[in-house]
Amino acid sequence: MLRKDLLRVSRAGGGYQPQFAGREHRPLAARVIGTFQGHLGETRGDLETALADLEGETADFKLVRGFAALLEREASFETDAPVDPERARPVVFEAAETVGVVTESERLAALESAGNTLELTPETVEMSLFADLEDRQVLWDLDVPWTPDELLAQYNLSLAQTALFDATSVRIRSSDPKALVSAVKRLRLLYEIERTDAGRVVVVTGPNALFQATRRYGTRFARLLRTVVGASEWSLEAAIDDRGTERVLQLSQADPLRAPDAEPVTDVTYDSDVEADFATRFEALDLEWDLHREPEPLATGTRVMIPDFAFDYQHADFRVYFEIMGFWTPEYVEKKLGQLEDLEDVEMVVAVDESLAAEAEIEARDHRAIPYRNRVRVKDVVDVLRSYERDLIDESVAILPDSLIPEADVCTLESLADEHEVSEAALDSVTFPEHERLGRTLVRPAVLESLEADLEEGLTLETVESRFEAYELEETSAVLSKLGYRIEWEGLGGGVLRRSS
Repeated sequence: MLRKDLLRVSRAGGGYQPQFAGREHRPLAARVIGTFQGHLGETRGDLETALADLEGETADFKLVRGFAALLEREASFETDAPVDPERARPVVFEAAETVGVVTESERLAALESAGNTLELTPETVEMSLFADLEDRQVLWDLDVPWTPDELLAQYNLSLAQTALFDATSVRIRSSDPKALVSAVKRLRLLYEIERTDAGRVVVVTGPNALFQATRRYGTRFARLLRTVVGASEWSLEAAIDDRGTERVLQLSQADPLRAPDAEPVTDVTYDSDVEADFATRFEALDLEWDLHREPEPLATGTRVMIPDFAFDYQHADFRVYFEIMGFWTPEYVEKKLGQLEDLEDVEMVVAVDESLAAEAEIEARDHRAIPYRNRVRVKDVVDVLRSYERDLIDESVAILPDSLIPEADVCTLESLADEHEVSEAALDSVTFPEHERLGRTLVRPAVLESLEADLEEGLTLETVESRFEAYELEETSAVLSKLGYRIEWEGLGGGVLRRSS
């Protein structure tokens, strides 16, 4: 963005249209770049004088200043002095007080005295005295990332971002709505999605509609434009609060807007640290629920809602949606509650910041509410999922027979559960009349008898495990216990098979 005082807009006809730089301004952009490059090693004051001269040669001084503001962000100014000014000033001021400076000769005497103390010439002392003032700092380094054409593009994008900073709301259409919504969510912007005959419209709350954190929100809001202009077709209409007067700003792919150095917003994985923290801790648990980021949109009347997450149960066609209500205004909370009310036949869990005090209203809409402060407790979410899981297991048990007879002599409960598309827990109520259940493995007695004949005291654990592998058995401890054996550990030498006492 640019500073607000560099904004160039037209208010003709009650509108609010940025005055973009065009191809005809390319020579001016090149001259501004050249002015910076030509003042490497010179003071900021000299650079600003040269830019002021350039302003006098153009019809719009704000355009020169806008180009210069963007280039200045790529420049490095440093103090260039033989001695640190903060060291020189106290010595000079003390000498001046001693001399009692009134005339020019007395001033030179004070500088000479200070020079003697600092072991410098009077000229060197004078050069260092105020070298750290802003206009005396030297343009030390300049890394211009743009050609003149790219500077024009960067200027136009920054100008549009500055104009949108006073928006109360923005309605956006895009040929790439998935990327747009993903960017909106990851930038933690307040939004709605409306369904219209012409397609979906993303309505984003503007910075000027907020009463708190306006600058931080506005910076994130500005980044959204980079994603918007990246689509092949797009348009936006913004309601602008122009010092108390409401105006309309309209932009589309027809405007000279592109992002020459855009950092993809999609690189940001989550909307917030709260979400990233939750996802990391949840996935580390390795539960029987798959976590999905930004699932499919849910229709809520004439609008669309995209929850933050969805949990898919691995053993049934069952999905639970999860929304985290955090940095929201009261008005936005009310809209979100309205969306929740319109959801039918959807399992929704909402983690709600305690400061919003909306738990009761969420539960009144037949959704589960989990209060949180600073971070969402994974245990609270898991407890809710466990309650769903118990119901799903009960349903699975109802469709399973009372007993099962697997064909294989040895099989794991995991493979059997996958075969019947149920969880392992659902098999707890099933009997297996032709198999022994050892740990999480089912084994026919004949296999155990054959295996027992292959075992004897003194075998190494390595030998025992190799014989188990022949029967595709992995439950070493459980099977050995059934057969009356145990592994005795002999120091660092490994395990040896012994009869259980």
